[in-house]
Amino acid sequence: MGTRIAMLGKRILVIEDHEENRRLLRDLLTSFGYELMEAVTGEDGLIVAEAQPPDLILMDIQLPGIDGYETTRRIKGNTSLSQIPIIAVTSYALSGDDIKAFAAGCDAYVTKPFDPAELLEKIREHLK
Repeated sequence: MGTRIAMLGKRILVIEDHEENRRLLRDLLTSFGYELMEAVTGEDGLIVAEAQPPDLILMDIQLPGIDGYETTRRIKGNTSLSQIPIIAVTSYALSGDDIKAFAAGCDAYVTKPFDPAELLEKIREHLK
Protein backbone atom coordinates (compact mmCIF):
# COMPACT_ATOMS: atom_id res chain seq x y z
CA MET A 1 0.00 0.00 0.00
CA GLY A 2 2.96 2.35 0.44
CA THR A 3 3.31 2.51 -3.33
CA ARG A 4 -0.18 3.98 -3.67
CA ILE A 5 0.70 6.79 -1.30
CA ALA A 6 4.06 7.43 -2.93
CA MET A 7 2.44 7.91 -6.32
CA LEU A 8 -0.43 10.17 -5.24
CA GLY A 9 -0.44 13.39 -7.18
CA LYS A 10 1.58 12.06 -10.10
CA ARG A 11 -0.06 13.15 -13.33
CA ILE A 12 -0.15 10.80 -16.32
CA LEU A 13 -1.22 11.83 -19.80
CA VAL A 14 -2.83 9.01 -21.79
CA ILE A 15 -2.78 9.60 -25.55
CA GLU A 16 -5.07 6.89 -26.90
CA ASP A 17 -7.81 7.00 -29.54
CA HIS A 18 -9.86 4.00 -28.39
CA GLU A 19 -12.33 4.77 -25.59
CA GLU A 20 -12.23 1.22 -24.21
CA ASN A 21 -8.44 1.34 -23.85
CA ARG A 22 -8.65 4.77 -22.18
CA ARG A 23 -11.28 3.41 -19.78
CA LEU A 24 -9.09 0.41 -18.86
CA LEU A 25 -6.10 2.67 -18.24
CA ARG A 26 -8.25 5.20 -16.35
CA ASP A 27 -9.68 2.51 -14.06
CA LEU A 28 -6.27 0.94 -13.40
CA LEU A 29 -4.29 4.12 -12.85
CA THR A 30 -6.82 6.08 -10.81
CA SER A 31 -7.18 3.07 -8.49
CA PHE A 32 -3.46 3.54 -7.72
CA GLY A 33 -3.82 7.24 -7.01
CA TYR A 34 -2.57 8.66 -10.29
CA GLU A 35 -4.19 11.77 -11.73
CA LEU A 36 -5.12 11.21 -15.38
CA MET A 37 -5.33 13.52 -18.35
CA GLU A 38 -6.52 12.13 -21.67
CA ALA A 39 -6.14 12.95 -25.33
CA VAL A 40 -7.59 11.13 -28.34
CA THR A 41 -5.13 12.39 -31.00
CA GLY A 42 -1.43 13.20 -31.10
CA GLU A 43 -2.24 16.85 -31.81
CA ASP A 44 -4.48 17.06 -28.73
CA GLY A 45 -1.84 15.25 -26.69
CA LEU A 46 0.71 17.91 -27.58
CA ILE A 47 -1.71 20.68 -26.58
CA VAL A 48 -2.49 19.01 -23.23
CA ALA A 49 1.19 18.29 -22.50
CA GLU A 50 2.19 21.90 -23.23
CA ALA A 51 -0.68 23.34 -21.14
CA GLN A 52 -0.16 21.06 -18.12
CA PRO A 53 3.09 19.08 -18.38
CA PRO A 54 2.47 15.58 -17.01
CA ASP A 55 4.91 13.48 -14.98
CA LEU A 56 4.66 10.65 -17.54
CA ILE A 57 2.95 9.94 -20.88
CA LEU A 58 1.38 6.68 -22.06
CA MET A 59 1.46 6.85 -25.86
CA ASP A 60 -0.53 4.78 -28.32
CA ILE A 61 1.34 4.45 -31.62
CA GLN A 62 -1.59 4.07 -33.99
CA LEU A 63 -3.36 7.42 -33.71
CA PRO A 64 -5.49 9.43 -36.14
CA GLY A 65 -3.60 12.38 -37.63
CA ILE A 66 -0.01 12.35 -36.48
CA ASP A 67 0.96 8.93 -35.13
CA GLY A 68 2.54 8.17 -31.78
CA TYR A 69 6.05 8.12 -33.21
CA GLU A 70 5.72 11.68 -34.53
CA THR A 71 3.93 12.87 -31.40
CA THR A 72 6.79 11.45 -29.32
CA ARG A 73 9.40 13.14 -31.54
CA ARG A 74 7.61 16.49 -31.13
CA ILE A 75 7.36 16.13 -27.34
CA LYS A 76 11.01 15.11 -27.02
CA GLY A 77 11.98 17.98 -29.35
CA ASN A 78 10.31 20.52 -27.06
CA THR A 79 12.85 21.60 -24.43
CA SER A 80 10.16 22.20 -21.80
CA LEU A 81 8.73 18.66 -22.30
CA SER A 82 11.76 16.60 -23.35
CA GLN A 83 12.42 15.14 -19.88
CA ILE A 84 8.93 13.62 -19.54
CA PRO A 85 9.17 9.82 -19.76
CA ILE A 86 7.04 8.30 -22.54
CA ILE A 87 5.89 4.69 -22.49
CA ALA A 88 4.57 3.33 -25.78
CA VAL A 89 1.48 1.19 -25.12
CA THR A 90 0.61 -0.34 -28.44
CA SER A 91 -0.93 -3.26 -30.26
CA TYR A 92 1.93 -2.93 -32.76
CA ALA A 93 3.87 -6.03 -31.83
CA LEU A 94 5.66 -6.60 -35.12
CA SER A 95 9.37 -7.20 -35.13
CA GLY A 96 11.19 -3.88 -35.02
CA ASP A 97 8.27 -1.75 -33.77
CA ASP A 98 9.89 -1.48 -30.36
CA ILE A 99 13.09 -0.26 -32.06
CA LYS A 100 11.05 2.40 -33.94
CA ALA A 101 9.41 3.48 -30.67
CA PHE A 102 12.78 3.83 -28.92
CA ALA A 103 14.23 5.66 -31.94
CA ALA A 104 11.33 8.15 -31.77
CA GLY A 105 12.19 8.84 -28.12
CA CYS A 106 10.01 6.45 -26.11
CA ASP A 107 11.56 5.39 -22.82
CA ALA A 108 9.72 2.05 -22.58
CA TYR A 109 7.45 -0.17 -24.67
CA VAL A 110 4.45 -2.28 -23.61
CA THR A 111 2.26 -4.30 -25.96
CA LYS A 112 -1.53 -4.58 -25.78
CA PRO A 113 -3.21 -6.37 -24.29
CA PHE A 114 -0.95 -5.25 -21.46
CA ASP A 115 -0.34 -7.00 -18.16
CA PRO A 116 -1.49 -4.44 -15.54
CA ALA A 117 1.31 -5.40 -13.13
CA GLU A 118 3.95 -5.01 -15.87
CA LEU A 119 2.58 -1.63 -16.92
CA LEU A 120 2.44 -0.36 -13.33
CA GLU A 121 6.02 -1.51 -12.77
CA LYS A 122 7.23 0.37 -15.86
CA ILE A 123 5.34 3.49 -14.74
CA ARG A 124 6.90 3.29 -11.26
CA GLU A 125 10.36 2.79 -12.78
CA HIS A 126 10.05 5.95 -14.86
CA LEU A 127 8.47 8.11 -12.14
CA LYS A 128 11.36 7.70 -9.69
